[in-house]
Amino acid sequence: MSVELFRPAEGARCIYVLDDDLDVCRLVSGTLREFGFETSECHSAAALRRLLLQRVPDLCIVDLGLPDADGMDVVRELQARYDCGVMVLTGRGYLSDRVMGLELGADDYIVKPFEPRELVARVRSILRRHEQPHLPVAPVQVAEFGGWRFLSESNTLHSPGGQQWTLSSGESRMLLQFLQRPNRILDREKLCGESDLSPLDRGVDVRVSRLRRKLESDPKHPTTIRTVYGAGYLFSAEVRWV
Repeated sequence: MSVELFRPAEGARCIYVLDDDLDVCRLVSGTLREFGFETSECHSAAALRRLLLQRVPDLCIVDLGLPDADGMDVVRELQARYDCGVMVLTGRGYLSDRVMGLELGADDYIVKPFEPRELVARVRSILRRHEQPHLPVAPVQVAEFGGWRFLSESNTLHSPGGQQWTLSSGESRMLLQFLQRPNRILDREKLCGESDLSPLDRGVDVRVSRLRRKLESDPKHPTTIRTVYGAGYLFSAEVRWV
């Protein structure tokens, strides 16, 4: 059976668990249900995609070794198309895999075997980040810079070449921080927003990396979102609000 659904109390946070190992799937789902989460088990990328057509969850937990897809491609797809948290849970503990998973948009990366209570704590941490309220509506809503346009009401970013992205709420909050303070060094605490992240949280760097992949022609050598070592980040552009 490729998909198993469990529905606890109404209002529970919804989590999809994608792993072709049925025992691991059941362990993760059982642990999460004990703590009041609603879970759906998927044993293939195709099964996950069918579930996503019905409902977008609060979080997807993804194994990298899948029978019908590369788990990294699934992480990339989730980050690009859906506003949900993404956790990688895998037996692949290589540093290169960890870095790639985080760079592609995963909020966290856990290597098997894992401690169930630590898993629950990390799940709760990701969900707290994603449940922060949106920024209040600003008097002006459209920012233009270097041919780009950002519409804060819809979280949409338009490139000079006509491409369009819908940013996650966290990415939008960070971009808005940059756009409201261009050509100024912003430290990590400033970029965290209102209790969204800790200044020491890896999520700050992950969000900067996601924005760079969209805004920079060469994300490895950024010219728009520049790193000021020991100080923070600087958004190097002239910004006009219309």
